[in-house]
Amino acid sequence: MADVRIYRPARTAMQSGLRKTRRWRLEFLAKVPQTVETLMGWTASNDTTEQVTMTFPSRASAVRFAETHGLRYEIADPADQRPGQQTYADNFRPLPPM
Repeated sequence: MADVRIYRPARTAMQSGLRKTRRWRLEFLAKVPQTVETLMGWTASNDTTEQVTMTFPSRASAVRFAETHGLRYEIADPADQRPGQQTYADNFRPLPPM
C-alpha cells in the first residue's frame, strides 16, 4: 500500500487555461479511517498527514523526494485530452440522426 500519491492535477471545469496544472503534486494518503464525531456529526481523524500537500516542478523531483524520505508512492499519469479542431460553423450544424 502506498503512503503518498504523486499526480499532476487536471484543470477544473470552470477554466480553460492551464494554471496550476503544470506542477506535480504529492499528497499523503489516509492511514487511519475517518470517524464521525458523535456530538457535532463532523468527520474526524487522528491522522493529520493527509492534510499535507506538496508541489514539485517535475515528476522526477517528486519521486526523488518520496524515495529520499522512504515513502512508498503511486504515480497517476495525467490523461492529456486534446479537443478536436472545431470551427464556429460547427455550432450550427444539425445533429446526426439517431
